[in-house]
Order: sequence, then structure tokens, then C-alpha cells
Amino acid sequence: MADIPAWLGAARSHWRWRGQGRPPFAAEPGPGQTSVWDFPRPPALAPDAREVVVCWGGTEVARTRRSVRVLETSHPPTFYLPWADVQRALFVPAGGGSYCEWKGPARYWHLQSPLQGRLQESASRLDGVAWSYPQPLVGAEALADCVALYAWPQLHITVGGEVVRPQPGGFYGGWITPELVGPFKGEAGSEGW
Repeated sequence: MADIPAWLGAARSHWRWRGQGRPPFAAEPGPGQTSVWDFPRPPALAPDAREVVVCWGGTEVARTRRSVRVLETSHPPTFYLPWADVQRALFVPAGGGSYCEWKGPARYWHLQSPLQGRLQESASRLDGVAWSYPQPLVGAEALADCVALYAWPQLHITVGGEVVRPQPGGFYGGWITPELVGPFKGEAGSEGW
């Protein structure tokens, strides 16, 4: 691994759970299920060929079979969709940003309806619903040309035909699909995970 600055090493080192073993409070997966506690930290990036469809009202925002899932201990996967498979014209820069110790500097996006002006403002834009890593850190390069979206109630998102649920907590962007068991980061009492 390339040398990293001390501050970044410190940010990465504070995690207790790293996927080497499930904590006693983790649910035991049944047949065909996966525990999010088996995901590693640092996170793994995994291609996913299931069809992902994102719709907003009557508009199809994205459709792909080329998503990249970020698999991180205690989190349902975050799905990153290739920009080539989304309606890029619907995304407008949101300003601001954040920094992930594993993925790098994030850029945020609003989703804006092509019907802007015909609908009330609140119905025609979803502020800060998406983010991307245009210049990811080493190990996260597969995310450079992708975007991820929160599974907000205004969006209808399916993975392999199954409707996703959002990861608990307003900050996290994982998608809960039927094969996953938790508990999931973001639930009450999960601050120390």
C-alpha cells in the first residue's frame, strides 16, 4: 500500500470491527443471506451485475447492470452507478463536500427534474441526494466515473427487481436488499461501531 499521511492513517485505525469476526450482537445469516459484519474494513469494491433501476416520479434516472458495490463492515452496500448509465443532465452540482478516509474527497449533487418551473420547487429538486468521488484514493479508483444516491422515499430504487430500503441514519447511503442481515450502522446505539 502506498504511504499515506499520518492523519489519514489515524482516521483509518480507529475502527474496532473490521470483518474478521462477527460481534455477539450480529444476526446470524440464514441460507442465501449475507451478514454485513462479514464485509471488510478497509472496504472492498465489488462489481454487481444485477439490474439497478432508479426512478423519480415518472422519470427513469438510472438503469445499469454495471454497478460497483462498496462493502464495508456493518454497512449495507453503497451502490455506485456508472455516469454513462444515468441521465447525467438531471444532476447539478450541490457545492460543498466531505472526505472519506477510504475513498477520498466527495462531491455532492442535486437531482433536478427536467420539468423545473412546471412543478413546485420542492417537488422538482432533491437537494444533496447524490455524491461521487471524481478523484478517489488508491484502492477506490473504480468509483471515479460513478455516482451514488441515497435511497430517499422520493426515489423508487430496485436491485434485481427487489425494492431497496435506505440504511438507517441520515448520513449513510447504503441500500438494504433482502439478502442482508445486520444490525446496520446508523441504527440507534450504533455510534461506536
